[in-house]
Order: sequence, then structure tokens, then C-alpha cells
Amino acid sequence: MQKTFKRAMHSLDEVFDFIGEFMKAHAVDQSASYSINLAVEELFTNMVKYNPGNANDISITIQKNKDDLKVTLVDTEVEPFDVANTAEVDVTKSLEERKAGGLGIHLIKKMVDRLEYEHNNRQSRITLIKHLE
Repeated sequence: MQKTFKRAMHSLDEVFDFIGEFMKAHAVDQSASYSINLAVEELFTNMVKYNPGNANDISITIQKNKDDLKVTLVDTEVEPFDVANTAEVDVTKSLEERKAGGLGIHLIKKMVDRLEYEHNNRQSRITLIKHLE
């Protein structure tokens, strides 16, 4: 299932509806649905927030392959930023000791089983894999 969304925060409701429709149609449990919703929200929001001058839409594809969910977000005309290889966040430090940023991607890495990143010809492709129980 694939759909394209306007690059805007108000598109999140439509994104959640799209994900919810897929999850219901494929009888995906609530825990996995929650993880995917949170991860996609974080990534979509970052794509909007960090490329405000970009008017291109963002594409989301969701697939279920046996015991895995695969979600891919594609953004075009963007600079590379490898979300799969960001520095680990030391959550044992106090907020005052931590550097700002990175907590959302840290949470995504904890909630999904695999995070992949590709960048080619100014196109960013982020893929999440979540194993289903």
C-alpha cells in the first residue's frame, strides 16, 4: 500500500489514517501499530521540519511480508542525513548534560527491529522493519 502526502504537519492526520487502515486490513496488533505510528510520525515530522523550503510531497509505503512490517518513507530534493547511523543518545545523563536532539531517532531505533537509510540523486529513502509476533 503506497500513498503520497503533502509536506505539512497537518498531513499527519491523513498519515495516521493511512497507517490505521493498513493495520486494520492486515490485523496487525496494537503494540506493533503503536511503534510504527510513533516512528513514522517522528520521521515525517523531521522531513517537514528540516526542509521547510521544499514543496515536494513525501511518499509512504507499507508492506506486510509474513512476520514483518516494512514501512518506507521517500523524500526528494534533500541533503543526506543518515538516520540509521546517528550517535547513540546517553539516556543516563540528565537533561542538562545531554546535547539537544536525537532522542526521537533513538526511540525509533528502540521500537523497530531494523532502520535502513539510502540517499541517491537527492532522494532520501528510510525503511523501518518491525517483526510481528
